[in-house]
Amino acid sequence: MRRRSPSLLRPLYCCLALLFAVSAQAADPDALIAGVFAPPRAAPDFTLRASSGGTLHLSTYRGKVVLLAFGYSSCHEVCPVTLSILAHARARLGADADDVQVVYVTVDPARDDVARMHQFLALFDKSFVGGSGEPAELAAVRRQYGISATRHDTVDGYVIAHSSFVYLIDRRGLLRALMPFGHGVDDFAHDMKLLVQEKS
Repeated sequence: MRRRSPSLLRPLYCCLALLFAVSAQAADPDALIAGVFAPPRAAPDFTLRASSGGTLHLSTYRGKVVLLAFGYSSCHEVCPVTLSILAHARARLGADADDVQVVYVTVDPARDDVARMHQFLALFDKSFVGGSGEPAELAAVRRQYGISATRHDTVDGYVIAHSSFVYLIDRRGLLRALMPFGHGVDDFAHDMKLLVQEKS
């Protein structure tokens, strides 16, 4: 049987080249800094094992602003930087931080079970929730979000080269923007605050 591609895959790939052209970084303090999806579209839901215990459904966090990223606990460069930035940006929101949920999906199921994800994410922010599962389950989620992950063997094991951008999902569960790696705490805090202040 021929397997159909997820309905959002083609739009997501096509948008990646356009996101930064439509980003409103420059002048308007009330505009998102991240490259925006125009129009917004529903974030694909998924079911994985949660680092917090039980099952992780993205839709569980409807009503909150979600920052969705992909990485792995054995990453020594990009992943810790990204998680540290997200933790500091969330802390900047003060009482509104409870309205922001970071979801981090592993690209390395061979090493990242839920216990390891829980331990790793707690180093940055105890509220962060990780997702793990069977390789096929995680591959399906990556396809939905246009995430690449390629294993490269090394003399002492392997590393995984993967997409390092962060999706910003609003309270209604809509993909609103995509922030590439390299943006700092100020930019993430700015966009988190704008999305938190929106009415659901």
